[in-house]
Parts: sequence; C-alpha cells; structure tokens
Amino acid sequence: MDWKDILTLIGGLCLFLFGMNIMGEGLEKSAGNQLKSILSKFTSNPIKGFILGAGVTAVIQSSSATTVMLVGFVNSGILSLAGAIPVIMGANVGTTITAWLLSLTGVSGSGWLEIFKPSTFTPILALIGVVLYVFMKNPKRKDIGIILLGFATLIYGMDIMSDSVAGLKDVPQFAELFVKFQNPLLGVLVGAVVTAIIQSSSASVGILQALSSTGKVTFGSAIPIIMGQNIGTCVTALISSVGANKNAKRVAVVHLSFNIIGTAVMLSLFYSANAIFEFNFISQNINEAWIAIIHSLFNIGCTAILLPFCKALQKLAFIIVPERSADDEKNTLFDNRLLATPSVAIERARTVAVDMAHISAASLRRSFTLINGYDKKTIDTVLKEEGQVDSYEDEIGSYLVKLTSQDLNESDSHEVTKLLHMIGDLERLSDHAVNITESIEELHDKSLSFSDKAKEELGVMINAIDEILDISIKSFEHNDVSLAIKVEPLEEVIDSLQTTIKTNHIVRLKNNECTIELGFILSDILTNLERISDHCSNIANCVIEISHNSLGMHGYKKSLRAGDELYDNYFASYSDKYTVNLEL
Repeated sequence: MDWKDILTLIGGLCLFLFGMNIMGEGLEKSAGNQLKSILSKFTSNPIKGFILGAGVTAVIQSSSATTVMLVGFVNSGILSLAGAIPVIMGANVGTTITAWLLSLTGVSGSGWLEIFKPSTFTPILALIGVVLYVFMKNPKRKDIGIILLGFATLIYGMDIMSDSVAGLKDVPQFAELFVKFQNPLLGVLVGAVVTAIIQSSSASVGILQALSSTGKVTFGSAIPIIMGQNIGTCVTALISSVGANKNAKRVAVVHLSFNIIGTAVMLSLFYSANAIFEFNFISQNINEAWIAIIHSLFNIGCTAILLPFCKALQKLAFIIVPERSADDEKNTLFDNRLLATPSVAIERARTVAVDMAHISAASLRRSFTLINGYDKKTIDTVLKEEGQVDSYEDEIGSYLVKLTSQDLNESDSHEVTKLLHMIGDLERLSDHAVNITESIEELHDKSLSFSDKAKEELGVMINAIDEILDISIKSFEHNDVSLAIKVEPLEEVIDSLQTTIKTNHIVRLKNNECTIELGFILSDILTNLERISDHCSNIANCVIEISHNSLGMHGYKKSLRAGDELYDNYFASYSDKYTVNLEL
C-alpha cells in the first residue's frame, strides 16, 4: 500500500462520510411529518419506547442524532428521563440498519446475485437521484433525489475504501496489527476512540467492513472493536448535553452507562463462553455480512439484558449527576438542539403556541367575569397572564426566526409561516383581556354600572365570543379544518350583535335610561369583543389556508361568503343561538 492508496483511502472515507450525512439529512426532511407523528407517541411503556427509538433511528440513520434530540426533549420538558431511557436503547438497535446496507458491498457470485451488488444498482440510483434533484421542481422529489445521491455516494465511497486497502492483505504488519486487537480491552478502546473521532458508529462500522474486505480481519479482533464502537458514539450526546439542565445531562449519562455496561456484560459472556467451548471461528476471517450480524446481535442482546433495568439506569444517572437545587431542574421552553431536526423543532414551537393560546383564552374568560362584578384579584391575574403571553410570543417568534435559517421542506415552511401568523393574533387576545379590565376599573372608579338590559345583551355577545374562542383554538390545536370553517360565520354573527347592541344603547340614551359616559365604556368593551372575534377568525382561516398551501386569507373569506351553502347553514344556526332583539 503506497501513498497513492492512502490518498485514495482518505478520498473514499470523505465520500463515505459525506454520503452518509446527506442521505441522513434527506431522510430526515422527507420523513418530517412522519417524525412528528412518531414523536407524538412518547410513552412511559418501555417496550413502546424501545420500538419508537428503533423506528426513528432507522429513519434518520443516526443513533447520535436521536440521542441529541432526546437531550433537547428532556431539557425542554417534553419528555421525562424515565421515558427517554428505552428510546435510547431502541436507537442503538435502529442504527444497525446502515451496517446491513453496507454489507451488500460484500455480495459475490453470478446470475441473480449480481442484482444485489451495489456496483450493479448504485449507478442507476445515482442517475435517478440526479434527475430528481436537478430537473424536478417538486421539493419532495428533490428530497428523494438527495437520499438516492447520498446512498450512491456512500456506497461509492465504501467501494473506494475497499479497493484502496486491498493491498494490505499482502502486508504482514497489517495482519499483526489486528492480532493485537484480539485483546478485548484494546479492541474496545480502538473502536471507542475511532467512533468518538468521527462521531458515528454507523460510519466506524462501515470502515471496519471496508477493512474486512482485505481478508485479514478476524472475528476475534472485530468483535471487541464493534462493542467499543457503541461506546464511542456517546460522545456526541455528551457534548450536546453541555449547558443543558441536569435531567438532560442524565440522558447523555444513561446513553454512556448503557453502552459501557452492555459492552462489559456482553464481552464477559462471550469470552467466558469461549473459554468453555473454545469457538473455532475466533481465528477465522470475518466479512461485511458477519460484521452487520454481530453489530445487530450485540445491540439487541444489550437491550434484552438491560431493558428490565431502566429504573436502575435512572438511579445510576442520578448518582452520577446528583440533585443540587430546584433551580437546576427548570426546563426551557425551547432547545436549540432541536433545530437540527426542523420537523421536531416546529412541532415543539406549535405545542408551546397551543399553550400560549390556552393562557390567552383563560385570561379573556377571566376578564369576562368582571362584567358582573369588580374583583381586584382577578384583574391582577389577567395582567400577570398578559405578561406571560408576551414572553411566549417573544420566545416562539425568536425560535421560529432561527428555524427559517434551516433547510426546510415545503410542508415545514408552511407550518412556520402559520405559526408566525398566529402568535401575533394570540398575543392580541391577551391584550384585549387587559383592555376589558381597564374598562371595568373605570366603571368601578366612577361608581358606574350597566343596566340589567345592557348586561344581558353583553352576556349574549360574551357567550358567542366564548364559543368562537373555543372553536378557533381547538381547530389550531388539532389542525381541524372542519372546526375552523365554523368560525367565519360565527364571527359575522358577532359583528351583527355589536351593531345591534350599539343601536339599542342609543335608543336607551334617547329614553334617558343610560348616560353618554356609560356609552363610551360600553362601546370600548364591544369594540374589544368584536376584535377578539376578528383574531379568532384570523387563526381559523390560517388553519384552513395552510391546509391548502396558501395564505390568501382575504380571498378565502370572500369566496366563503359568496352564497356558500355550508357557510349559510352555520350562519343561520349561530344567528338563532345568539340573538339580541333590536329596540325601536
């Protein structure tokens, strides 16, 4: 092996790592919506958690990325440490898929077996990938093109590495080197260090598979290296946990302790069995397929042994990262680690926005109760909630702006746009709650009160507002278009109620049953109520428009009102439900 072969090996390794990276990114973007669905099913059931971790990692082809996401989830309070542990175990199994794909490079034979050789189908995949990525405008097809190009580059890099090290089979020192690795502790150390450097167990397994093509790598030297690779991959999560809260740090500690304990147990079992039965295959040469098999068996075995001990691993994590103060356990609303997986980060932003919506709605309903009686404690609570909503808007808005700098697919881009539209409307809802409390305070300070008739009419409008709040927020929370289309006709009914109540006030004013001063306060409250319904309409219409990949909100409203049968039916129903008689 001369210097040209070394340069070729470096080039092949670079292509291999680059292909693995872009394939993973393409899979992640393509599976964005599916990831949201999978991640929404986090559960305390260890078996389901294991399946979840294996599934997500099989999709994004990186146990390190899955564990980093878990650090972010726990740091943000989305997931508990107990819930994260079985997901970590599943991630270790899910990452073995890559080794099986790479094992195809070792397929040999003729006839139908040639079909399974990467050298046969990789050029075709690369051609399809180029066509999809270069000539297609559809973002989903471009993502598929990236996946195919990444896979082709990965396999091509693997072939280059295998060819470049082929000459090592005639180098005695190379064989002697791997004889040294038959020392279990040295082999584990080498596997851990190499994997820690490139921060990918899948990639380090691929390198080992390439070296095995020389025919000089034995089972005895490969097995401890494979076990050590799982320890090395923990470095990414450990680095990611820096600056996180203690529970998030414990996720990285669990990942590391699980792999160290698993390696120690499996290594002890294997070499104890070897001492008793003297396995003949130890000195035999290993190939790509057997490396994939051992990688899978090792990870499945570790999980089978340690899955029943999730609570013990949790206790160990608390010993290594002990409690100190309550402040250490505070969760952050958002975690920048999730930005690396946009679909997950967007889902987190949406969840926080839903919380913001519920706070705004609760604040409004609190302010409505003041119509029937002044209460200083309620007013203070409304003011406090308004400050909380403002804080939510700032944090969500800043996080979404960071997200826009990521490479978003079309679906995720629309989701970000929707959230940016909505948080402004949600913040304005809490502002109107404060405005209503100010009107109530004015009534209290001036010792004024509305007539029973005015309170009754306001009650009808407030009931309508309460329903439109409920419908619009539920439509947002559940992405329910069937609910969202009910909002616009109810909003128009509320507009009519405002006009009628103002007209009735003028009639009472002429009859000396009310005063101009009370009329100003009533008008302010009515204006706030009507604007609340406008913001609810904006929220609901945004849900509808995004579902049609458009933000032509005004055009939608116009078409919906132009004799639409569904709209007319809802309008008639709400008009009957919320009625204020016009006084003459």
